[in-house]
Amino acid sequence: MYKPNSFWTWAFVLIALVQAAIVLGFEAYVFARFQSDLRGNASRQEPSRTIPTFLTLYIFGFLYQLILVYDALRLKNTIQIIGLCIYNLGLLIYAAVQKDQIKQAVLDLAATNSIDRDIWSQSQPFLIAIPCVIALGTVLLSIVAWKLYDEFAWTIYKHISADLRMKRRYLTFQIYIALLKFDFFFFLGFTVQFLVVVVDVHDIEFALTVVAVPITIVILLMAAYFTRRESTPGMIIIIVLYFAALGYFLFKLVRMYEPKRESIYLPVRKSLTTFAVITVILIILTIINACVCTHNFNRGLKPHISKRKLESEDEKVTMTEMPNLAHGPVPSRMTID
Repeated sequence: MYKPNSFWTWAFVLIALVQAAIVLGFEAYVFARFQSDLRGNASRQEPSRTIPTFLTLYIFGFLYQLILVYDALRLKNTIQIIGLCIYNLGLLIYAAVQKDQIKQAVLDLAATNSIDRDIWSQSQPFLIAIPCVIALGTVLLSIVAWKLYDEFAWTIYKHISADLRMKRRYLTFQIYIALLKFDFFFFLGFTVQFLVVVVDVHDIEFALTVVAVPITIVILLMAAYFTRRESTPGMIIIIVLYFAALGYFLFKLVRMYEPKRESIYLPVRKSLTTFAVITVILIILTIINACVCTHNFNRGLKPHISKRKLESEDEKVTMTEMPNLAHGPVPSRMTID
């Protein structure tokens, strides 16, 4: 089992842990204050679902981030480490959006005497502190990521000797696998928000959203599998499904702003829009990288991404590691040229 073995790897882990603990603590406090002050039939009103939705997403988001941090350090994957800094920036945007949405939810509930208006003034300092904490965390993670880049580059220098074209192919593969991991959070994050907010709507659209959860997981797993196996037919199917997903998210983005459905989405429309836009961008990038990866099939990359034993008993090669086949089973890492 991997354990951080340097100052900078420990720093990256601890920054992520402390950030998650502080933000989730603040979110839990706001949630507890909000829920304890609800009165009457407030729980049946759409605005009352705003804070539970944000808390759910933050719990999922930060726990998933910790998993990706461990995974990136274990693999010494510089692409994923850089991606985690961008991921943290996405959480920062989400934190900025939630402040206005929670304020609006409190005001809407206070108008029907379903909650005390003072809840907002008591919660506001914590909601301001959350993006500040994440912003600081993003800066610190970025600084440590730069140090890790240098640290991991030395490992690569010692153990990797690949031609430039092969390194570029492998870099494209690494970026694609990293995108799949981040796609998972934003795909499911959008879906979770939708299911929580429109819980009272039971039409075909709602049913399709429920079904989309397991389908999304299967698609992402199969996408990684087909890429490692260099299956062109499989990748063609996956790319077609990516285009279908792109159409779905564009449809939902337009749907949220239709006048007749505006009231359903209003409590979390800004956050749903944020997730939808980020997801659309990720899907486009994923499609581009999937096409490039497919183009690189049968060009000598497959043996480099096959699983092999390493000299170290504490590490195993996975789909994001590239061994130097010319020198036997040695530890392998890749970086950005």
